[in-house]
Amino acid sequence: MVKLNKIYTKTGDKGTTGLISGRRRKKFDLRINTFGSVDEANAQVGKIRLLTKNMPKFDNMLARIQSDLFDLGSDLANPKKDTKKEIAAKKNLRTTPHQVKWIEEQIDYYNADLAPLKTFVLPAGTALAVEFHISRTIVRRAERLVAELINIEPQTSPFTLHYLNRLSDLFFVMSRIANNNGKDDVLWTPGRFSGNKKSK
Repeated sequence: MVKLNKIYTKTGDKGTTGLISGRRRKKFDLRINTFGSVDEANAQVGKIRLLTKNMPKFDNMLARIQSDLFDLGSDLANPKKDTKKEIAAKKNLRTTPHQVKWIEEQIDYYNADLAPLKTFVLPAGTALAVEFHISRTIVRRAERLVAELINIEPQTSPFTLHYLNRLSDLFFVMSRIANNNGKDDVLWTPGRFSGNKKSK
């Protein structure tokens, strides 16, 4: 159980942050940067929920995503490799294939009735669509950082990467849903303002 009695501890005054194990790393350490970006993504999802509070289906989905992102951040803050005993006892909070599969199910459900795209879309349209695009880009950044982290620290759970990859895809789909099910998507016209006659 997490217990927060005091907000400031001064333990970070020397430029370090504590991991779940109690060990400390520099605040600019790659692992710290990864779960910091996941935290940023979570805050952005919270902002989206200001626009979906009267849309229970969307809001419930986003509430679960926020919880899953906290789980994922906890996973990243615990870099040790789990022993077989710890895995069996589910001692450490880890991102699971079940969480990844749930995201895939949301993608399949919401994408089912969207018309296929023949070009890329611009991050534009309704306010809700744009907020989903911002979420998508933050999650993509977190995904890139986790990919780098796995390369350097291979004990990092691959499911953190899988989850973030699918989540950014879900936010793209949701941006289209927010644009009148894709009917109001703002499409990219390659070279539109380049002066190339063929692109006019």
